[in-house]
Parts: sequence; C-alpha cells; structure tokens
Amino acid sequence: MNPLQNALAQLAKAAKLAKLAPSVETAVGGPMRTIEVKIPLLGDDGQIRYYFGYRVQHNDARGPFKGGLRFHPAVDLDEVKALAFWMTIKTAVIGIPMGGAKGGIVVDPKKLSIPELERLSRGYVRAMRDFIGPDKDIPAPDVNTTPQIMAWMTDEYCQLTGGNNLGVITGKPLEYGGSLGRTAATGQGGYYILEQVVKKLKLPKSKVTIAVQGFGNVGYYFAKLAHEAGYKIVGLADSQGAIYDERGLNPEKVLVWKEQSGTLSTYQGGKHLSSQELLEQKCTVLVPAAMENVIDSENAKKIKASVILELANGPIAFAADKILNDRGILVVPDVLANSGGVTVSYFEWVQNLTNDYWTEAAVLAKLKPMMVESWEQIWRLSVKLKTDLRTAAFVLALERIVGAMKVRGMI
Repeated sequence: MNPLQNALAQLAKAAKLAKLAPSVETAVGGPMRTIEVKIPLLGDDGQIRYYFGYRVQHNDARGPFKGGLRFHPAVDLDEVKALAFWMTIKTAVIGIPMGGAKGGIVVDPKKLSIPELERLSRGYVRAMRDFIGPDKDIPAPDVNTTPQIMAWMTDEYCQLTGGNNLGVITGKPLEYGGSLGRTAATGQGGYYILEQVVKKLKLPKSKVTIAVQGFGNVGYYFAKLAHEAGYKIVGLADSQGAIYDERGLNPEKVLVWKEQSGTLSTYQGGKHLSSQELLEQKCTVLVPAAMENVIDSENAKKIKASVILELANGPIAFAADKILNDRGILVVPDVLANSGGVTVSYFEWVQNLTNDYWTEAAVLAKLKPMMVESWEQIWRLSVKLKTDLRTAAFVLALERIVGAMKVRGMI
C-alpha cells in the first residue's frame, strides 16, 4: 500500500468506530483542492529545466491550511495527498485552529547549486501565489527544506504582494520572523511524549534503550534531548547507514562525525548496519524519524522494541499496524508524537500576525501542556473504546473536524 492507501485505510477504521456516515467519511477523506504546477528553472549552465511541484489543500474547516513542503526526487501526488490528510488529523489532535495541507517538488536538491535552489524555491511561490497566504495556506519546512529556503519563499511572496506578510510561511530563520524553539520543536514534542509513555508504562528510565532511524533535524534533536535526560541511545541511522552500540551513543558526538565525514556509515565504534536493519535491533523504544512505510508486514514480525514512537509521517504500513498491535507493541502515532513541529509553527504564525515575539521558555511552556493533554485524551479514549492509540487519535480528530464542518454547513 502506498501512503495514500494507508491513510484512507486508517480513516476507514476510525470512521467505523466513530460511526461516521459514508458520505461524511468521503467528505473528510478527499482533498478540497489539488494543485500541480511545472516550474521553469534557469540553470547555472544557461539551460532551462522544468520541475513538477504540488500543493494539496486537504481541509480548512477548522482554520487555514497548514503543512510542510518537501524537496525530494520520490515526491508524488499520492504521497502529498496522504501527508495533507495526516496534517488535517494532526492539527485537530493537538487542538490548534488550522487545517491540513502539504506540498512538494520532484527534485534532488543536492544536485542543485545554491543559486539554483533559490531560483527554484522562488519559482514555486510564483506558481502558488494565488493559493497561499497568511489567511489561506501556510507552508513550512519538511524533508530537504530549510529555514533559508523558507526565507527565500517568504521574501518572494512579500515582493509579489507588496507587503511584509511574514505569516505566509513558518519555519523561517530568527532574523526574518522565525520563532525561538522552532528548530527543535518536533523532536522536543516527541521527547515530551516519550516521558509520558515511560511514566504511563512505569518503565525505569535507567533501563530504557532507544534506537532512532533518521538523523536529520527531528531525529537528532529527539536523540539529544533523550540522551541529556538520561536515556541510553543505542542506535542511530541516516539514509546511508546505521550504528548500533548497546553501551550507548552520544548524539552530539555522532553529529560532529557526520558533519565532518558526511555519513554515519564510517563512524568509529559500535556495529555498522543498514538503516533498515536498525529497525530490527534490540531496544525498548524504536523511533522511526525518516520516511514513510519503513515498517511493513515483513519486518513488523522482527521488531524487538516494546514501544514505537513515530516521529516520521506514516512510517508504519497499515498491514504492519495490526501485526504490531497483535504482538503487544505500543505504537504512539505520528499525528500525536510529531505534532510539536506544527504546534510551534502555529506559534510562529501567531507571533508574525501580532508582531509580538516570545522567548524560547515561553514557547516551550505553551508546547508541553498541549502535548501532555493530547496524550492523556488519546490514552483515555483508547481505553474507553478498547482500541489502539492511532485509531483513538483519529476518532478524537474526526469529532473535531466533522463538528467544524457541520456548524459551517459543509456537510
């Protein structure tokens, strides 16, 4: 199943439990708008090349569309539709007044020069200018996009519209309307959920071991925070390989190695594995923090972790979910675990609109209780409905989304 099929299967399961009418399930499941553009790029060699770009605006019943923008050669429309749907669920789960969207460009950014990357980023905004805006749709960073790319895009939009509309995009640098706490927000939110899981399951912190697949921004900050809190990080992986060491790893030292060598695969110490092999190693908490569908119906049978904390979007295939649940492995879903990023993006948007900027302590003081309360609501609902955490999260989100759609007369 591709990500979109996974997303719709998850919806169908939750819709049945929530007793949604088929027409309502259809209304919630399909996107409101799908935009596909062809972006011309003048290369450094003087040649013009074209790149396909997408933006899927899934649902704005609860507020303006919100969602990341990824640059990756494997981006396709079904994937973007799934990610937009999950963002609609996520914003409802965490309780921020926004809807869901997602975007992407089919490109390998590593093959572009910095000037080419800037021209492509600005070209995307020119193509999408009628569809995005502070009160319409607010993009943000995702896979292979950075605060610098968000700054170029924001500047392009401001030039096109003739105003300082900084709220059009979040995840910007601090120098240009960004929020303190945003860079680490997804990992920070995931760490808050980790603490709740350990508390709920009464796990002794000194015996909890963690493996993180994905050593980008999200995976690194989560691992760093967990390590600093006394958890043992036994595995780390990037796209080229993984290291596993039962004695423990220091994420900051590993990051220094990666920045100097370009990869974890040559790190001196521990056992060297593929990124996929790390998923099957012994640990208490497994954290997939990279891409979709990395855990499928085959390797789900080999997972040795007691808990899976999803920091990537859609890392577990629908068929694998049942296998993991049947095996008694607790899966904390992405729509809760990685919602810290979109929550602090929302905070950034609010700061941009009000021109009132907060300290990092204030940002985290607002983030933590939202994450903890959402966890408690989902846990209680899962117990009440006798279902898994993902389905409980979807049921909670559907109540809020459908409620907004009804009062607005959309259904």
